[in-house]
Parts: sequence; structure tokens; C-alpha cells
Amino acid sequence: MTIRIQKYSWQFAPPQIRDIRHKVFVEEQNVPPELEWDATDEIADHFLAVLPDDTPVGVARLFSTSNETGHIGRMAILPGFRGQGMGEALLKHLIRESSGHYQELKLSAQKHAIAFYQRAGFHICSEPYQDAGIPHLDMRCLAPALLSDQAVSVRRHPMLLGTDTQPWLFDDETSMLGLMDSIVGQTRRRLWLYDKLLDPDLYDRNRLRDLISELARGHHLSDVRLLIHDDKPLVKRRHQLVELMRRLPSHVKLKLVNRDYPHDDRPFMLADREGVLCRHDFTRPSGFAEFAGSGRVRLLSDTYQRMWDAGRNSLELRELRL
Repeated sequence: MTIRIQKYSWQFAPPQIRDIRHKVFVEEQNVPPELEWDATDEIADHFLAVLPDDTPVGVARLFSTSNETGHIGRMAILPGFRGQGMGEALLKHLIRESSGHYQELKLSAQKHAIAFYQRAGFHICSEPYQDAGIPHLDMRCLAPALLSDQAVSVRRHPMLLGTDTQPWLFDDETSMLGLMDSIVGQTRRRLWLYDKLLDPDLYDRNRLRDLISELARGHHLSDVRLLIHDDKPLVKRRHQLVELMRRLPSHVKLKLVNRDYPHDDRPFMLADREGVLCRHDFTRPSGFAEFAGSGRVRLLSDTYQRMWDAGRNSLELRELRL
């Protein structure tokens, strides 16, 4: 069923937005009114989904707490219109609305709706918690611009590690970084990276540092390895991953490739047992990513382990008292 989606500020929002939220959250889910109506409404954009005859069916809001992160909330479809794809259409509209503005989207999902958001490209990023007496989990999408492409709609669980079985091709740096961060953000134990050097444009980024830090601190057996050819650029600048190695030396380690031994001529990144991102060569942001590529990960893991075992520690970084 076709719907039309209209955007409003809170000041000019029609009463139907309040009516739907009151019916779904306050009446149906017993959320206290003092929790439902908050100060965020004043700064958010509000969306109303209506049928061709202007019958209101659903609502949502979108706001930001930083220039890079958007937050989706208060998504609701009236009971009589559920199960007809209207929630999916509304969520896709919010993703398209966000793609040119935010590098990341976050939301707080009720536990029963987790699968709904996973089908749209979001992944869990917190432990369960209670909000207004309802079990919730935080979820995020680290590449909303990629999800806004109409071709993504044929994927069942886009960018979900271990589940999205179709490869992603990229030929520009923005797409590559979105895929890279999406993989790293879902990694739980093992992240192995191989490249010629830790290019600042690719690896010296706040978000990547935060994601790797989250991984390294999240499990006592986390294993982050950086295998590179050239460490001299790291000495010339205060690289964020080097700083992370200094703070978490037992979880984040770096080695240099031993050029006297066989080594791969293409950079790649491996995440747990399923995620892989490969570039065609060291100079271009062109290649592919797989979120359920266990076979390729096994093969590249063997290659990586051989290069790692033959590698050597960085004398340059040792002099910096890493």
C-alpha cells in the first residue's frame, strides 16, 4: 500500500502526530505520559505517514546530537495498519532523509522489533536495558548513505555481520569507509588488518579509533592486529591507532611485513569468522566487502597468520616507548 510521508517541526506538527504516539505508546504500551513527551520533541523533525486519502497511519522523529550522528525515535504504526510494509517504508524514508547529513544513525529498539531494524541495516550495539518498563537494545547503522540506494532493498539483512550473504562492491573512499566501519563496529573478538601503511585518511579517524577501542575493551580475549609495510609515517604524526596501541598493548598489536618472505600484494581486513574487506591494490579505494564470507576469511586468515609469524616488531615505535 502506498503512503506519503510529510515532515514537520514540532511547532507546526499536526495533532495526528500526537494522537498516534499517545495511542501506541501511552495507551497500548503503558508508557507514562511524562516519559513520552520530552524536550527532544522541540529539536526533532517529525514525520507523519498518510495514505493517499490522507488517513494517518504512522509517525517517527529524527534528531541529532552531533554533526555526524542522527537519532531515530518514536516510530509507531497504528494497529490496524501493521504488517503491510508501512513501517518499512517509513524507516527507509528516514534513512534516505539522513543519508546526506549523517555518517551514523542510532536508535533505541524495543526487543520485539530487533529483527525489523536488522532487515533495514541496523545492528545491535548494547546490552539489553529497560526503558519505561519495556526491554530495549541500542542499534546503529554506520553507513546510511549506502542503505539509501534503491538496490539495497533486495537484501534481506544489509550489512549485518554473519547474515548478509551478498558481496558489496565499492569504488570510492566514502563507500569503502562506510563498509569498513560497519564491519569493525560489529566485530566481537578478532580484527586483523593488512595494508602498506596506516594511511591517515583511512585509519587515523575518530570513529574508527572509537570502534576499535570499543572492540579491544569489550572482551578479554580481543585480538586486534595491524600488519603493515612502512611504519615511518607513524613516527611523524600522532596517529590515533598508535595511541590506542600504547593504551591497550595486550589487545592492539602492530608488526611490519618481512619482505624476505612471501606476502600478499592486496590489502585486506578480517573480522571474526565472517567479515572481510579487500582492496584490489594498495593505491585505490576499489574492491569488495563480505559480511558472511566465512570461506574467504578462512583462506585469508591462513595467509595473514603466515605473514604475521614472519613479521617483525617496529623499532621506530619502540623508540617512542610504545
